[in-house]
Amino acid sequence: MKVVGVTQFGGPEALAVHEIEDVHAGSGSVRIAVQAFAVNPTDTGVRAGERDSSAQTAPYVPGMDAAGVIDEIGPDVEGWSVGDQVMAIALPLTGHGGAYVEHLVAPVGSFTRIPRDTSIEEASTVPMNGLTAIQMLELAGLERGQTLAVTGAAGLLGNYVVQLAKAAGITVIADTSEKDQALVHSLGADHVVPRGDGFAEAVRAIVPEGVDALADCAVQRDVVVPALRDGGVFIDVRGWKGNGAEGIRFTQVFVFNEYRSFDKLEHLRHAVEGGTIVPRVAEVLPASRAAEAHERLEAGGTRGRFVLTW
Repeated sequence: MKVVGVTQFGGPEALAVHEIEDVHAGSGSVRIAVQAFAVNPTDTGVRAGERDSSAQTAPYVPGMDAAGVIDEIGPDVEGWSVGDQVMAIALPLTGHGGAYVEHLVAPVGSFTRIPRDTSIEEASTVPMNGLTAIQMLELAGLERGQTLAVTGAAGLLGNYVVQLAKAAGITVIADTSEKDQALVHSLGADHVVPRGDGFAEAVRAIVPEGVDALADCAVQRDVVVPALRDGGVFIDVRGWKGNGAEGIRFTQVFVFNEYRSFDKLEHLRHAVEGGTIVPRVAEVLPASRAAEAHERLEAGGTRGRFVLTW
């Protein structure tokens, strides 16, 4: 089967299409004929060699989001049929590997049906980002009416955090650049403030005591910590342990822990069907243009996700 990956870690140009031995569904798993896979920031770290690759051999395959059609059912699998359209989370550099593949072996629990009236390409943007957003809100532990600040609100992860938080009755303060104001307002945030160095001051102008939690989707870290109240929660997406600010609880998202979170995938499916969250595809490209997708993603400014197809 074809995969997109690297034999030597490096820049976008290191990505290429490779032929490897096909895979098959084992006990408790299905095989998905992948039709679309999303390109996420975490994929660039896999490509560049920033993650532990000791559990895999080359070619090293990025990707945590895939959608396609089940074409093989393993033993001990019930409730699924060949032909079911599904979206799945994958774990690059471990287990069955990343999502940039023609065939993905997926354990039961790591996939669910694509949302009704949603394209395969749109569905491929939901699992990893959606699960990350859900985990961020769980770590925040907020009740209805409490306040959440969100950096990187215009990015897809930020979109999902804002939309899921609003659905939970949380008051949201989101950042934006001038060019993304219409988009961020459309997410339903209660307050929209400029992104950048003045973020914390702008948040405090709205909530003088500081917000209850901050989801730092844009990796702003030290600059935005002062937006939190004493006892507030800072949620980081890249493993940052914090700056030691007194009275702040620093915590980290680790979406790999959600590999078999079927109930949460179902929550995301229903959220898309009900319009609570809206998948956004920046552009659909053939898998052979993966290097271009990575280069453009790293250049910044992309809204939605590049999606690659076979």
